Amino acid sequence: MKIIVCVKQVPDTSGKVAVNPDGTLNRASMAAITNPDDLNAVEAALVLKEQTGAEIIVVSMGPPPAEGMLREVMARGVDRAILVSAREFGGSDTYATSQILAAAIDTIGVEKDDIVMCGRQAIDGDTAQVGPQIAEKLGLPQVSYAAEITKDGDTITVKRMLEDGYMTIKVKTPCLITCIKELNTPRYMSVGGVFECYSKPYEIFDYNTLKDHRFIDKDTIGLSGSPTNILTSFTPPQKGAGMMLEGADKATCEKLAGIMAAKHMI
Repeated sequence: MKIIVCVKQVPDTSGKVAVNPDGTLNRASMAAITNPDDLNAVEAALVLKEQTGAEIIVVSMGPPPAEGMLREVMARGVDRAILVSAREFGGSDTYATSQILAAAIDTIGVEKDDIVMCGRQAIDGDTAQVGPQIAEKLGLPQVSYAAEITKDGDTITVKRMLEDGYMTIKVKTPCLITCIKELNTPRYMSVGGVFECYSKPYEIFDYNTLKDHRFIDKDTIGLSGSPTNILTSFTPPQKGAGMMLEGADKATCEKLAGIMAAKHMI
């Protein structure tokens, strides 16, 4: 049994976000981190590995420096990492990205007992589209927004978190599951894991590796092959310091009402 987990290196959006003239993120000017939801998917895979002995393979599409991120993920207990990296893949939108990742996953091979896992969405795009698009391209049943995962033989029971409650779905393997932060708390790297991560298998799938796959077409990958076009983008201005009023007495309430009235909020 294999568990293939898609992870992404993203810019740390807690700081200033820089944008290139073509509308793409200037990733070189920002610190890079592992996408938070993807770490929840990694943790879910590690829990299943402890229960079943499954092999975990992480797959990421990005530039060569993403190797450091993948080594950190392997230090958490992942068995193998694959970086999908080529200039031809740069600037891909969600459709093109899912084409490329689906080709990589199909090249690895998805068998009867296997599971593909993704984070719900990436913090640099917030679309939640890549995971479901991969499932559609590979013809896999999919369950999104997983808040609880239980495996029994070839059946996976997933508790989905919705806006107004929960939904429980049973699905047969192979399947694709997208994970949310409420699913678990990702573990930290271990000291032993840090030493071991540099001896674990690490591969690069470049354009030549995937170019003959049925999903790979120069007209549907990369920036020029992406159907999504950005009309304009900008860094929003930072908000100023807020005003704090302390106290729960009548005078404080009257003062707050006066401020809100002056700003035409009430």
